[in-house]
Amino acid sequence: MNHTNSFVKTTTSKIPKYVFQLVLVFMFLMCYLNGSAQQKEVFNPKKVYKSKQLIITQITQNTFVHTSYKQTDEFGNVPCNGLIVRKGTEIIIFDTPTTDKTSAVLIKWIQEKLHCSIKAVIPTHFHDDCLGGLQAFDDNKIPSYANSKTVEYAKENKMAVPKNSFSDSLLLNLGNTFVTATFFGEGHTRDNVVGYFPEDDVLFGGCLIKTLDASKGYLGDANVAAWSATVEKVKKAYPPVKFVVPGHGPYGDQKLLDYTIQLFRNP
Repeated sequence: MNHTNSFVKTTTSKIPKYVFQLVLVFMFLMCYLNGSAQQKEVFNPKKVYKSKQLIITQITQNTFVHTSYKQTDEFGNVPCNGLIVRKGTEIIIFDTPTTDKTSAVLIKWIQEKLHCSIKAVIPTHFHDDCLGGLQAFDDNKIPSYANSKTVEYAKENKMAVPKNSFSDSLLLNLGNTFVTATFFGEGHTRDNVVGYFPEDDVLFGGCLIKTLDASKGYLGDANVAAWSATVEKVKKAYPPVKFVVPGHGPYGDQKLLDYTIQLFRNP
């Protein structure tokens, strides 16, 4: 045993100390790079459902964008986004599809294909591209939550009314994690909130956030002067956000926040 130890000491003593340091650094870098590669492994977005009325695109392991359509005189047939977030067998949805019929299709797809229960739906403002399909959720006894102003405006406009309200922010448990909906200020409307799913660092900006190169869009209920400042608050609140989903058009990253801020900075 002593002879073996002596052999080890003899052989290692011939190797300069800096070589050991280099080996240790190399091993550390290999472990770090391997871990980083696993962390940065990109989920390839894919369409998991498509019809003329509804498209569902999976953008991360547990988040999906649902896109339905609204025919308008000014902007044509407009694609309208919502967000589906999943944890385990539970789901929460931000914004309904534009009609009850399309909402019914979405609900059925979630139940039959994802085998999940829908815990809640959260319209992010009172326009019908956010709650036009709310009655279908009511018919399926799915709880709905919205800013108290959204509830008020829905009543005034004789639309389907969310059953539960909150003033400034909402936190709902989802499996062993949670989602939030928060009012940061006026912009597209006086009641617009944004949704956040920290599990995948996904922000649902709704119509408060514009896709890149978009126009200002419909401003009939907007507070254009406040819009940029509101989005600046959103950006400050979610510095780690990786995905930003707007109310209309392709999703992206924090560049959508910057673009929206600049678009409305000098109204």
